[in-house]
Amino acid sequence: MNRYPLWKYILIAVVLIIAIVYTLPNFYGESPAVQVSSAKATVKVDESMMTKVEQALKNANLTPNGIFFERGAQQNTVRVRFDPTAAEQQLKAQTVLEQALNPDRTDPSYIVAPNLVPNTPSWLLSLNALPMYLGLDLRGGVHFLLQVDMRAAIEKRAEATAADLRTQLRDQRIRHTGISRVGNTVEIRFSDAQERARANDLLRSTQPDLVLTEAEAGGAYMIRAELSQKAIKNVQEYSLKQNISTLHNRINELGVAEPVIAQQGADRIVVQLPGVQDTAKAKDILGRTATLEVRMVDDSPEALSQLAQGNVPFGDERYLDRDGRPILVKRRVVLTGENLNDAQPGFDSQTQEPTVNLTLDNRGARIFRDVTRDNVGKRMAIILFEKGKGEVVTAPVIRQEIAGGRVQISGRMTTMEATDTALLLRAGSLAAPMEIVEERLIGPSLGADNISAGFRSTLYGFSIVAIFMVLYYQVFGVVSALSLICNVTCLIALLSMLQATLTLPGIAAIALTLGMAVDSNVLINERVREELRVGRTPQLAISEGYGMAFATILDSNITSLIAGLALLIFGSGPVRGFAVVHCLGILTSIFTSVVVSRAMINLIYGRRKKLARVHIGQVWKPDPEKAK
Repeated sequence: MNRYPLWKYILIAVVLIIAIVYTLPNFYGESPAVQVSSAKATVKVDESMMTKVEQALKNANLTPNGIFFERGAQQNTVRVRFDPTAAEQQLKAQTVLEQALNPDRTDPSYIVAPNLVPNTPSWLLSLNALPMYLGLDLRGGVHFLLQVDMRAAIEKRAEATAADLRTQLRDQRIRHTGISRVGNTVEIRFSDAQERARANDLLRSTQPDLVLTEAEAGGAYMIRAELSQKAIKNVQEYSLKQNISTLHNRINELGVAEPVIAQQGADRIVVQLPGVQDTAKAKDILGRTATLEVRMVDDSPEALSQLAQGNVPFGDERYLDRDGRPILVKRRVVLTGENLNDAQPGFDSQTQEPTVNLTLDNRGARIFRDVTRDNVGKRMAIILFEKGKGEVVTAPVIRQEIAGGRVQISGRMTTMEATDTALLLRAGSLAAPMEIVEERLIGPSLGADNISAGFRSTLYGFSIVAIFMVLYYQVFGVVSALSLICNVTCLIALLSMLQATLTLPGIAAIALTLGMAVDSNVLINERVREELRVGRTPQLAISEGYGMAFATILDSNITSLIAGLALLIFGSGPVRGFAVVHCLGILTSIFTSVVVSRAMINLIYGRRKKLARVHIGQVWKPDPEKAK
């Protein structure tokens, strides 16, 4: 009756062993380390960097206990780990690597930042057993509140509108005497009222986001175009979302685990970077603005002759490509990254060489079609600007007119370069400048205090409950306490396997999970007592008690799970951190209280054919004489 088949015991044992293995990494702590990552989007960190780092440290007589190469979705990094007692070597190594990797301190190619890495043994790493991430309140780090400059975003949109209007009027052969921008207003001047009327009809049908008004000043006929309130609101929302997306891409360069990047109000962004102690490097990453421009290359003989003499012709600018060769490009910008919807790596269907496939928006498709039609056989440069410095990513030759908004970039690129270029183009740029209005540094000591306080409160609560259950329910109390330990172990293992982030609210959720697990075990024990009270045999009482309690436990936990899922879906920040642990805790609580505890009870009592009594504390039975 109260026996599990052998396969079920084996399954439970396997689950608990896996849980123990994936819980272990959380007890090894962290060691000081130095992290090397790319400071430029065009500079990549590969496995050869490990050799450079090792040689630089060897020359400085620094001996780390491990050098690791980590391949990330956005950026690769190299981490150098030192002994926990050798924190001073971390600072020395940072200085040595800065000097070795960045000879030009004014234009660094790599970010060398102090960090912390887990002390997980190699045999656990080989099993992909990693510690769970800790939030800002437990690990320490930096907190920034960024203010988005919406005025600059609107001015940028007004400048783009002026260029768009100029192109439209030229395409429709509508003559004007000048287009200028005054603040957020674009003024178009005409020599006669007829041309103004034609332009007014055209713009009203093609520019629904503009509010057009006619005016006359100094004998000139004018149209004033302003962005509508709806368009201004859309610009502000787009700027905020674009900046958040770009910040995600930039912060990945720091190798921060589970950063928090969220909107606050209409024009502010909260950024939390757990584990980051170098605020200067964090500010550098947050403040980086990468913009993408498409310009025509000037390959005329006169221009090349002046370039050979060290001169730059009027109307041109000089940039370097990835190989360090100078290229002359026109000052006029054809397209910017704002006109790009998507970029994906691929292969040419004819030559099978790696390519980058771009998808432009409607405005970008129209401009690109006209430019490629008028410049067949000429080169077009894609330039990336970072920190005010431009670098030519690629400069392909235009073979034919390209319409439809789909562009293919090719030309002596490897598969890795094509992938990197596509990623670079997708990353985008900041839609508007930002300013740090609030900065807080949370030290690791405060995080350690929070962990200690949360751990102690959970441990003390668990100990008191376990002692009470052992005294009150005897053997069943011991089984309940062991199932609670299995519950916590399984929960921590799941958090580690999923690489979830544990915060102070998460620790509170662990305490709540223990409370719900205690409730489930108490419910089972009392059900067994009730069956014994009505005269059931011990074996039958155990079977009926677990069977009837299961339905009640399932109902109560499902309702709690629904509430947890609602918090997970609609919540953010600390609420989400609480909800993740809460939902996982419900699942582990059902498993351990029903399956694991039943397995232990079956092992203790299930094989006794003539079981006279069970050790579940005092079972009160009514006196028949008093009942009469």
